[in-house]
Amino acid sequence: MLLWHLLFIALTFILVRSGFDWWYFSVTRSPVLREWMFPSAPIGGLVPLMVPLVLILSGYITSRARLALTGWAIGQAALLGSLLSSTYKAFTGRVHPEHFIGADISHVFRFGWLRGGVFWGWPSSHTTIAFAMAVTIFSLFPQQRRFGGLALVYALYIGLGVSMTIHWCSDFVAGAILGSVIGVVVGKNFAERQTDVNG
Repeated sequence: MLLWHLLFIALTFILVRSGFDWWYFSVTRSPVLREWMFPSAPIGGLVPLMVPLVLILSGYITSRARLALTGWAIGQAALLGSLLSSTYKAFTGRVHPEHFIGADISHVFRFGWLRGGVFWGWPSSHTTIAFAMAVTIFSLFPQQRRFGGLALVYALYIGLGVSMTIHWCSDFVAGAILGSVIGVVVGKNFAERQTDVNG
């Protein structure tokens, strides 16, 4: 999976150095887009906390092991997404976009330990977690494409939403790749457990 990490690092470099990040920032910061997309930040913060808990509790209450297992899988994907994206942020210290600035700051990274904190920066934790959860669901339910498709639409809304409000486009791209890798690994692991539960 190391190649995927190198890919999103390389794509970030290209998006920043080519000026695409700044161009994207310039064309997507409008009051209308902000109104439609800003809810992605609170939704992307609440869903990873609530959905796993609801699924786990529902699974135990109704004695449906597969439902509880799905909740554990989504919870693990969300936790790993949070930990890995925060670790990258702790070392890269990327400056987040301000809403009404005139200078291109898309290239500002403060490499080192905790020079930019772990809440803002690169990659987007909202996006990483959303894609980790969505790809996990997609992996666990390969026969139910609509369910996986809805999860991916949710992840895209979260990722695009934060890229138009509180993050750079490359933060979204890196988070989507990192989250997808996490989702594939977690989904494969839990799919094997799911077979044991069902079999």
